[in-house]
Formats: sequence, C-alpha cells, structure tokens
Amino acid sequence: MLRSLYSCGVLFVILSFVTGGLYPLLVTVIAQAAFPRQATGSLVNDNGKVIGSSLLAQSFTKPRYFWPRPSAAGYNAGASSGSNLGPTNPAILEAVATRAKNLSASEVSPVPVDLVTASASGLDPHITPTAAFYQAARIAKSRGLSEAQVNELIQEQTEERTLGLLGERRVNVLLLNLSLDALAAVE
Repeated sequence: MLRSLYSCGVLFVILSFVTGGLYPLLVTVIAQAAFPRQATGSLVNDNGKVIGSSLLAQSFTKPRYFWPRPSAAGYNAGASSGSNLGPTNPAILEAVATRAKNLSASEVSPVPVDLVTASASGLDPHITPTAAFYQAARIAKSRGLSEAQVNELIQEQTEERTLGLLGERRVNVLLLNLSLDALAAVE
C-alpha cells in the first residue's frame, strides 16, 4: 500500500509539473512567437499609452464619438456577461424601447438593432456598418466635419467577414474613434 501511495504521489508531482507548468509555458511561447499582438491582449496604444484593447468594448458617451453596443456588464471585462433575460422578458423589451426612444430623439429612424441590444458577453467591441452610418450625422455636426468625411472614415474602418464568409461586416468602435480623433488632429 505504501508503494502505491508513493507511485501516486510521484505521478501527481510529474503531471502537475507537465500540465501546470511545462504545457502552459510551451503554449505561451508559441503564442508569443506566432501571434505577438493577440497573445498580449490586442492592446491599443495612443502616443505610447495603452488606452484599451481592440477585443473589448469601451463606453463612449460624448456626442462627438461613435457609441458601442449597450453593455449588460457595464463595460467591465471582469464582469463579462449578458443579462440572462429572455427575448420576451418585459424588462428587456422595456430597456430596448427606452434605448431606441433615446437614440431616435437625436438621430434618424429606424434605429439599428445593435445599438439597442447588448451582445452575449456585454463587451462586443464591434458595431455593424449600418449602426456606424446611423451615427455619422451626429458626429459630423458635433465635430464640424462633413458627413461625407465621417462616412469615408467608416468605410475605411469596416472589417470584412472573417475568411470572406464567417460573421458579418463590422466596425471596431475604439479604432474608429481613434481614427476620428486623428482626422480631427490633421485638420
């Protein structure tokens, strides 16, 4: 029996080292070599300062910026979650109706669905090009730009479907807002 316990103990130590140390180290080294930007969180820098990640939504509320999808997690990556409310739940229907009313008061109708509904994680950094174009007039007016300039920027920042067929065309809100700030700095 003592021999069995010793064998189990040795096996436990060896497997702990392999699966808890060696394997994660190997995967990290491969990831750093093959995908250095993604392996460090796809961080976005502005003048040498980290301002966010292109993988996580951030809250933008000023009229001069594009707004992301609403977040059930309050844009907190540590609290990533959806609302867990079903599509027919009165609370969800009321929240969507309120968001649509608030948006349509300052924009033209109809409101794109991704501007009034949260993503499953509550942290989706993308909106549809339709949602971006919907906001163009407000941003152009707020920044003193032409709507054509803002629309051109949206076109430049639109990402195509992954591998040409997976997902939908999308616009990263953080990167679009950074491009908007860069455009304003040039003029």
